[in-house]
Amino acid sequence: MADQKERTKKSSTPVGMEAEAPSEEVEETPTPASAEERPKSPLDEVMSQAERAYAAYMDAERQVAKAYHENETQVAKAYKRAEQQAYKSYEAKIAQALNDRNEAITKAAKARENVITRAEEAFRSAEEAASRAYESAVADAGGVRDDNITKSWKVRDDTIEQAWQIYSKIAR
Repeated sequence: MADQKERTKKSSTPVGMEAEAPSEEVEETPTPASAEERPKSPLDEVMSQAERAYAAYMDAERQVAKAYHENETQVAKAYKRAEQQAYKSYEAKIAQALNDRNEAITKAAKARENVITRAEEAFRSAEEAASRAYESAVADAGGVRDDNITKSWKVRDDTIEQAWQIYSKIAR
């Protein structure tokens, strides 16, 4: 009966104290000498089984808590990895967009330079053509003018010659 009271006292200890005790203490296997010394009653066996079951329950509860904690840690790590991957992807997209923007600006600047160069060449070409046309028109006008002056002088000379011929016929 003293053993029974002692076991009852053990089972009435706070949960935390028993949980801290290693399962080896709870699951002591009686030595053959002590088994022969004490007669086992069915109540002692039931109490012993209950203590072992409680110890197993507490051990399982610790294992479940540990598994939940490990799962929480793994989920946190996975979240951090996903977050880092999202940031890396974001940064890569920004860098790519910046590169695309810079390439587009460079292409636009080259196209602008090409257009300006072609426009300047077209202007110079048109200016040269206009200058040639001007010089040709001036040369043609000069030639026509010279021809007209020559013809005018010839007509004048012919007219003066006729006038002198008429006057010389009259004066004779």
